[in-house]
Amino acid sequence: MVDVQTEIIINCPRDQVSAYAADPDKAPEWYVNIHSAEWQTPKPLAVGSKIAFKAQFLGKQLAYVYQIVEYKPGQLLVMRTADGPFPMETMYTWESVGGHATRMTLRNRGNPAGFSVLFAPFMSFMMRRANRKDLKNIKKRLENQP
Repeated sequence: MVDVQTEIIINCPRDQVSAYAADPDKAPEWYVNIHSAEWQTPKPLAVGSKIAFKAQFLGKQLAYVYQIVEYKPGQLLVMRTADGPFPMETMYTWESVGGHATRMTLRNRGNPAGFSVLFAPFMSFMMRRANRKDLKNIKKRLENQP
């Protein structure tokens, strides 16, 4: 079992942070490992939406489909793999902090099938490292927008 949670404070209003982070078209801009995102259902984002992602992780090309299972704009987004190399759930939460800042939390959890149980701690470490980079990227992008 892999369960990784990271968070960051972004000096932008919650609505701005959540709108950007929840837009699958923006994912390749701030996710280190995601190369493309393709809608498989009509826009806008809603429960039931499906998005196909292509990514690279631990030197392997990955193709997977996430389905939105819970979405409360500005608060929570939960998506699960509908198709892919292993069952995974990704959750974003956004919380206002102080005047115009946002705490964004990114959590990934799942059971990487095909990987030994012994590999899970290494995988957790690598996911945490990637997630920290992703959150730093989104912070930099949003705080440096004109």
